[in-house]
Parts: sequence; structure tokens; C-alpha cells
Amino acid sequence: MTSDLLVVTALIGLSSSAVGAMAPLRIRMHLSVALTIAACASGFVMAAEVLHTGRAAVVHTTALLPQSGLSMVLDRFGALFVAVSAVVGIGAMVFRLGYHGQGLSSRTASCILPLFVTTLLLVPAAANVTTFLFLWELMAVTSLLLVLVDHRRRSEVASAGQWYAVMTQFGAAALLVGLVLLATHTGSQSFAAIAARSTHLPAGVRDSAFVLVVVGFGSKAGMVPLHVWLPRAHPEAPGPVSALMSAAMVNLGIYGIVRVGDGLLGGGPAWWWLLVMALGALSALFGSLHSATSSDLKRLLAYSTTDNVGLMLLGVGASGLFASTGHRALALVALVATLLHVVFHAVFKGSLFLSASSLQQATGTRDLDRMGGLLRRVPLTGTIFLVGGLAMAAMPVLCGFVSEWLLLQAMLHGLPSSDPAIAVAMPIGVGALALTGGLTALTIVKAAGIGLLGQPRSTGAAEAHEVGPSMRLGAAILATLCLVFGVAPFLVVPSVVDAARSVTRARIPDPLVGGWQVGLAGVHGALAPGLLALALLIAVTLVAGARRMLQPTPARRTQAWGCGRDLQTATMEYTATSFGEPLTRVFEDVLRPAHDLDVSHAAESRYYVEAARFHTSLDDAFERHAYRPASVGLGRWGALARRVPNGSIHRYLAFGLVALIVVLVVVG
Repeated sequence: MTSDLLVVTALIGLSSSAVGAMAPLRIRMHLSVALTIAACASGFVMAAEVLHTGRAAVVHTTALLPQSGLSMVLDRFGALFVAVSAVVGIGAMVFRLGYHGQGLSSRTASCILPLFVTTLLLVPAAANVTTFLFLWELMAVTSLLLVLVDHRRRSEVASAGQWYAVMTQFGAAALLVGLVLLATHTGSQSFAAIAARSTHLPAGVRDSAFVLVVVGFGSKAGMVPLHVWLPRAHPEAPGPVSALMSAAMVNLGIYGIVRVGDGLLGGGPAWWWLLVMALGALSALFGSLHSATSSDLKRLLAYSTTDNVGLMLLGVGASGLFASTGHRALALVALVATLLHVVFHAVFKGSLFLSASSLQQATGTRDLDRMGGLLRRVPLTGTIFLVGGLAMAAMPVLCGFVSEWLLLQAMLHGLPSSDPAIAVAMPIGVGALALTGGLTALTIVKAAGIGLLGQPRSTGAAEAHEVGPSMRLGAAILATLCLVFGVAPFLVVPSVVDAARSVTRARIPDPLVGGWQVGLAGVHGALAPGLLALALLIAVTLVAGARRMLQPTPARRTQAWGCGRDLQTATMEYTATSFGEPLTRVFEDVLRPAHDLDVSHAAESRYYVEAARFHTSLDDAFERHAYRPASVGLGRWGALARRVPNGSIHRYLAFGLVALIVVLVVVG
């Protein structure tokens, strides 16, 4: 049955793409969305069946791809990512029904969007190198085209597309070399054959392949320093697309690192995982710092994706490091915590991007400095955003708290180890997790406090109104899951444990306590989210009742004291920029803010100031110091290369002869 569902999922997804390309305008969008939701539902049922029974879905055919043909095998590990992509896809496509803007209503976008969603469902099922690279590249190209759908109207979209195209193809090249290296030295493209023979490979081949796939998958996940495309492309993409990219697509980068590092190579030396942990800590801190200081709402969320990818990499690295030093139980716990965070990040980041797109459509801006007072004007959308934000900040009774708590427990219980690598890495990991948590909480306080509360700071914010019901429903589906998984994580923990076991082939007793609790078996301090939620509900009820009893007269509402001014305006309130200013000063050496003061003088005398305008901006340090100089250098090389094709056939023949001689010398 599961194999049939795999075929059905692919066929429905392709049919949806065909409908988007050829159906009449009046039914195109609704029919395409309905078919895409059906494909996601089919994919979810298939994934749930594989997770429950452990029987893989298998499809092999030699008719569609050259060499080894199309080969797909969906095991429990891949099924977890298919289920996550399916849930996010359903929420995004329901949202799409009411979303009209940024070029998403065009025939091109209606054709490509279902194809992109279909690739998200199929990539985790790829079972050989050719199939995987084909689906991976199809996913990259379709997502790039969706980012660019509005490029004619806004130059920022074209620039974001260029950055994304360069980085995604760089990552694809690294993946191609790494996977072909493994296939060549094992004599097979099949992932199963590579996994069976990889232990006999030379150390240099294994090391090179692992580093290459970390670069390739890390680029797609938004890992620092390969992240520069993400805060550009995700904000400029249409709302449903940015949610799919940030909540589903980046997860596949984590999938790839674990699949190759643990699944195909069977683990490796400690330095592999120390490298992954270092990149994770850097990504988490860098992403959370930029997120906390950004005033563009969707750019803030994009940097928070880099932050959360960093936490996942911390977990992957900690798991691999524990396994390489013989701590198998802690290795499994760390990987389970990572996969839980993959699931929970998908639901809270999906709800955040969808609700942020709703706020943008309601106000006409993404700038937090121009928002304000939105919780009163768009209460449902504001509440959805608040739920997703609190989950991202790991507040108790919401899902983000469970996964980050479990990851912290795994690293803390590794501290007593006598192994030097663990003794050095775990304190750094714990510190990075703690600092990241604080910065994320600051980010949400800023986004919710400045954007949703206070007075409106623009006409768009003052006139904001709720978006359509389908947009609210799509975001609400994912926000509801934030609460459900936070209160009842036992709904997903067993499936996540099975997925982790399937990729690591761990044969040890379950290291986690079951039932309503989440924690390490045999260790005091297990977490009971359901009881925590009940205690919180009782406490809130008691406080509200006591307040009503002790305050018989209603509270008097009046205007706050205005420091001697009778009239208070929105310009007197904190903005997102001013809220992040202290943090910008503390980390000035890292952020390197650029300041611009524009002073207009009166016509009578230059000593009289008529108006002054101060503007500050934050550039990405990696972009400023590495990518821009590299871009300039490549531009100069390109200018030199343009001189070569001068129309001389003799010169072209000479180039061909020289190239042939070089190849013969190298091969000979």
C-alpha cells in the first residue's frame, strides 16, 4: 500500500502542476490548490504508515532516468521529513487560496508551486545518487523560479534571485562531487550499496565526501557562512513560498547531513562532528543576533531560520560526537532532540511566515517601525503570530520548549565525560544554546511588542483589517500544532525515536521515558508538558479570580503620563530600531552598523538646522568581507573573459588544441 501511495503522491503532484499550467483562469488556482493539498494528504498518510509499521515504500523503474533509473525507498527516517513537508504544504496551500500578490497568481507560478511542493515530498524517498540529484535540483530550480515571479516589478527580487541561484548551484556542485565520489569508490549509485561498502573506503575519501556534503546541504539549510542567500530570498518570496522554504525546504539540508553522515558513512571521527557543532554554534549565534537587531519582519524571521538551523546542527554534531566516543544512549537522545526540533521548527516557522505575510498584506509594509497597534485591529492574525513567536522563543507549553530542553539535557549529561573532545565541545554548545535562547526571546518581545502593541506608526497600520478566512485558517492550522505538540509531545516522540533508530541503526534500550513525560530514562528531572500546562491554567485562573475578588471596582482607563506633554503620538514610542540599539552597541564589532546623518539647513543661514534625518543599517559581515569582494573579483575575470570571443576561428581552434593537449597530458 505504501508503495502505491508513493506513486499516487507523485502523480497527483504532477497533475496539479499540469492543471496550473493549462486550466482556464477561473478554475486554475482552486483546482491546482485542491490537487496539491490532496498530494500532501497522500504523502502524509504514506509517511504515517511507514512510521507506524516500519515497512518501507519502494518504487524502482528504469524508464524515467538514465543510468540507474528512478529508484525510491522511503524508510522511517525519510518518512518523518515527508510528514513534516506534507503538514507545512497543507497549511501553505490553504493560505494560498486567499493570497493574491507578488506574482503568485500567474500561470507560471500556478504551474511551478505544486511542482515545488511535490519535490519536497519526494526528495527524502530518493534511493540512489541519480534520483536524489535530479529531485534535489528540481526542488532548487522550482524554488528559485518562485522567488523570481515578481522580479519585473521589484529590483530587490531580481537581486535576491541572483544570490540564491549562485549559492544553490554552488551547493549542488559540492553535493554532486561528494556523492559521485562515494558512488565511484563503492562501485554503485544505490544508497543501500554505498552504506554497506562505505566502511571499507579510504579515510581520505570518506573525509572528503563528508565535508563536501556538509557544504552542499549546509548551503541549502542556510548554514553560516553559506547563508547569505536566505535573508534575501525568503523575505522577497511570496508568502506561501517563504513559508515552504523556511519551514520545509531548509529541513532537507539537515536530512541530507544525517542521511550521509550517519546513514551512508555510518558515522565518523570526532573531528567531523566537532566541525558540524562549530558551524551550528556560529549559525545559531550569528542568526539570532541579526534577528534581534533587524526591523524588517520577514528578514527577521529569515535570520531566525539560520538560528534554528544552527541549533539543529548543534544537535547533529553532538549526536555524532557522542556516538564516535561510545556514548550511544546520549547520541540517540541528541539526535531525537534534533529531529523533534525539525518537526517543531516547521510548524512554528510556517505559522510565523504565513502570519507575517498576512500582516504585510494588511498594512502594506514589512517594516516593524511602521507597524504598531495591530493586535487590536487584526486580533486573530496577531494571536497566531504571537503563538508562533512564543513557540520559537521556547516558552513552556509550546513545542519549541520541549525540543530545546531535550537538546540541553543531552549536552548537559555529556559534561561529566572524560573524553577531551566532549569536555571542550559540550560547554560551548550549552553556552551557545543559552545565549541563542535569550536573543530569540528578545527578538519576539521586539517583534510582538513593537509590531502588535502600542499605537499605529503609519497609515497602513492604522487602517489595517483582517485578511481572508483561508489565509487565517492556513496559519492557524500550524499555530494550533504548536500548542498541541507543546502540551502532548508524546504524539510525535515515538515516531521521532523510530526515525532516529532507522538511520543510525542503534540497537540500545530506549533512552527516553515514555508516556506524558519527556526526559532521559534513569535520570531525575523529566519534563511533563501536559502537567505543566494544567498547572499554568490553574495558576492563571486563581490569579484572575483573586484579582476580581480583591478589586470590586473596575479599573479606570486613562492616558499615560506623557512627561509633561498633553499630546502623545506614535513617534514618542520605541521602534524596532531603537529597541535593538543597545544590542547593536554591545556587538558593534560584529555587526558593524553603518550610520548616515542627513542635515538640511535653513535658507537664511547654514548655522540654522531646518531638519535632520539619522539612518542606521546593518550589513551582513560575511557578505561585506567575503562575498562582495569575491563578486567584484569574479566580475573582473568575467570582463577579461569577454575579450576572448572576438570572432576569430583560428583563435577558437587554438584554444581547443591547447585544451586537448592539457587533457591528454593529465590523463596520460
